[in-house]
Amino acid sequence: MISTESTVMIERPPEAIFAFVVEDFLVNYPRWSPEVKSLKPLSEGPLTPGWKARQVRVDQGRRTATDFQVVSLERPHYVAFRGLKDPYGIEFRLQPQSPQRTRLVFSFELGRLGLAFRPFEKLIQHAVQGGVERVTGNLKILIETETPAD
Repeated sequence: MISTESTVMIERPPEAIFAFVVEDFLVNYPRWSPEVKSLKPLSEGPLTPGWKARQVRVDQGRRTATDFQVVSLERPHYVAFRGLKDPYGIEFRLQPQSPQRTRLVFSFELGRLGLAFRPFEKLIQHAVQGGVERVTGNLKILIETETPAD
């Protein structure tokens, strides 16, 4: 199993970050994670536990299509996604530090690697960690430049 995490301080309250990440997910997800080439909801309505979507990504030149769902959502501090068939999980935790400052913790977990990929586990870990850090960096820039400071 590969587990990574990245933390960033964002100069916005949790509610603003939550709105950007969760309420505007369909618009913003491909922006903070440009590896996402296509995103299609499989459920109607806003993100709630059980809501599903299909994504097509190109990571390290490898194109993959996966379906995922929201498994937990606690407004405005937490949202978690899990792959439906693929063994991965993603969590966003928003921890208020002051009225205008929030620690965003982004976690990614990739389930057990197949036997063919085990010799490359350290390389995969490094690539995944780089991707997780890019996501938090992109979120910080997008949120701080596009959402008003109160």
